[in-house]
Amino acid sequence: MFSFWKWSHKNIIFITIIKIIIIIHNKIPLDKWKKYCLYLSYMKKFSKGFTLIELLIVIALLGALAAGLLAAIDPFEQLKKGADTSIRGQAETLYNANIAYYAQRSALPTGLASGSTYTANALGGVISDLASAGELKADFYNLAGTAKLSKIVVKVPSAESIVVCYAPESKAFRNDQYTKYNSTGLTIGGCPGSAGCYQCFK
Repeated sequence: MFSFWKWSHKNIIFITIIKIIIIIHNKIPLDKWKKYCLYLSYMKKFSKGFTLIELLIVIALLGALAAGLLAAIDPFEQLKKGADTSIRGQAETLYNANIAYYAQRSALPTGLASGSTYTANALGGVISDLASAGELKADFYNLAGTAKLSKIVVKVPSAESIVVCYAPESKAFRNDQYTKYNSTGLTIGGCPGSAGCYQCFK
């Protein structure tokens, strides 16, 4: 016990002498040395890290922020809006291509029979004719994809008119003022806002 105390005492004296040598050698003012010692003491306490309770509180706060952010953004709604934007663009392009084709030839493409209703994915021949006439890009069908084209409804009321519709899936598009038709382009009640409401180009 005495030997341990003696060793510790010698150790403290040795460390103190080293400190004095450093102060004298570097000409450090005593007030700066005290500040440096306080800084080291603070850093030593800080380096011990966080307690378990502090970590749990931080994790809980981050979880609450993440949940609030997800609720505000609603990633599934954003995906649906993106899909609706894409399908609407394809429906409009298909409608304009048929109108331009009719303006040049005074007739709709051969595959469109008066009084008939189609889904766009079944109109591969019509789309090919429109592409050959220069009204659509050659790879329109492949770029659009059958999954998206199957959601586009093409109605041919007469030999001189065409209606192209699609049913939005996102809340934003369902509540749009232009979502007011049925699949054949007739204005119906209960729209916008319902799952059975369509946006149409006619």
